[in-house]
Amino acid sequence: MSTRSGTGALLVAGTTSDAGKSVVTAGICRWLVRQGVSVAPFKAQNMSNNSMVTADGAEIGRAQVMQAAAARVEPEAAMNPVLLKPGGNDSSQVVVLGRPVADVTALSYRPMKAALLDQVLACLDDLRSRFDVVVCEGAGSPTEINLRADDIANMGLATAADLPVLVVGDIDRGGVFPALYGTVALMPPADQRLVAGFLVNKFRGDVRLLEPGLAELARLTGRPTLGVLPWLGGLELDVEDSLDVPGASSGGPPLGAEVLRVAVARLPRLSNFTDLDALAAEPGVLVRYVTRPEELADADLVVLPGTRSTVADLDWLRRSGLADAVARHAATGAPVLGICGGHQMLARTITDEVESRAGTVTGLGLLPTDVRFHREKTLGRPVGEALGRPVRGYEIHHGVVTVDLHGDRTAQPFLDGARAGSVFGTTWHGALENDGFRRAFLTEVAAIAGRRFTVAPGTDFAAVRETRLDRLGDLVAEHADTDALWRLVETGPPPGLPLLPPGAGTR
Repeated sequence: MSTRSGTGALLVAGTTSDAGKSVVTAGICRWLVRQGVSVAPFKAQNMSNNSMVTADGAEIGRAQVMQAAAARVEPEAAMNPVLLKPGGNDSSQVVVLGRPVADVTALSYRPMKAALLDQVLACLDDLRSRFDVVVCEGAGSPTEINLRADDIANMGLATAADLPVLVVGDIDRGGVFPALYGTVALMPPADQRLVAGFLVNKFRGDVRLLEPGLAELARLTGRPTLGVLPWLGGLELDVEDSLDVPGASSGGPPLGAEVLRVAVARLPRLSNFTDLDALAAEPGVLVRYVTRPEELADADLVVLPGTRSTVADLDWLRRSGLADAVARHAATGAPVLGICGGHQMLARTITDEVESRAGTVTGLGLLPTDVRFHREKTLGRPVGEALGRPVRGYEIHHGVVTVDLHGDRTAQPFLDGARAGSVFGTTWHGALENDGFRRAFLTEVAAIAGRRFTVAPGTDFAAVRETRLDRLGDLVAEHADTDALWRLVETGPPPGLPLLPPGAGTR
């Protein structure tokens, strides 16, 4: 146990979305826990369709689950008290403490935020009472001046809880110096007084080339840069936004004579795409996200992943030509896998008076199943078996799938869903993270597809994730001013930080 223990919290903000807040937060969590400090992640409000179910049945953002793993603690609802899940028609589902409470637009959500701030602060206080340090992650930019009046995730949280703020800038985007300066300068004085330093992320090259700019930034702002983190590829750690989904990824060269090509439909309202991360970690498995029918031509396995809006994304699948391409793929006996919303699309009919309110629509008809949407959301952590292997997963859905095994002589159970020939469907997320099941499934797919593909016998996906989290911890330990980070956590922002115009002239 370290003799140095934290007594507070820190907010990791960013100049933009995707500046690296999530991974920096995870890296700080892993660095702290390796010092013997008990630490918890926290994100007051998350907007993401990438979510997971905690052990007690609460739905929270997947990034906070990843950060909890970095902190070596069990994820819980208090770590992400408010989750916004974007759907169709410019609306989002509001999930509070792991349970859906409303569907809102951007404007109708704003009156709710004052009450939600009280809930957020109560969760933060609870975590601070149980952990040495709470590392908070902001959302988007802390200087969204159009939203500051009712902000609960960035400076609204920081001022209410008196949190020191570290601003992360992504140098790979370009313009990192004006982005860092401007982020502070546009803040009102009460916000500026909490911004204690900067962190430059995703740097490529010799850091000595950056040093004159960092010195000038410190002179202009009165705030130091507490680290320059180098570019670190290959992390692929539970991203929040489908915009961050890589075009293609693989776990390395194949063990056998051939690779296995997986084509994943990049649905407009794609959700829980982390289901495919375990496939992409396998040697010889090439995972690609596709939007055009011709991209399925050489696919050995086609995956229809989760979606926040099944009926709307099924309509897109048809308009894009991918629906017909998937049907042709299945007609040749080639493998298709549907997960959650993708599973629902494979059904004969979908009756939805909840999400899309479209009534009954025709599905792809590739499985002997029918779907009906219920207002009550199913959240769970089911356990079962498939292909002779144990499987653990999690469920997040309104659509309930009914399987008719008597309607197709080739049909048989597959987890909670069905398999008909080469077409598989399940509502369970996370099933492919089970190593034994994943190997059995890939072996089955390779045999159906006629590929001379050999499954790696030793891929341990949990260990792969642990290695990636350790790399993040190393990144912070080796390239950040950890003594300065300790001081911020223990004593808060230093007094007398200078105020920058034009924000310095506001009240």
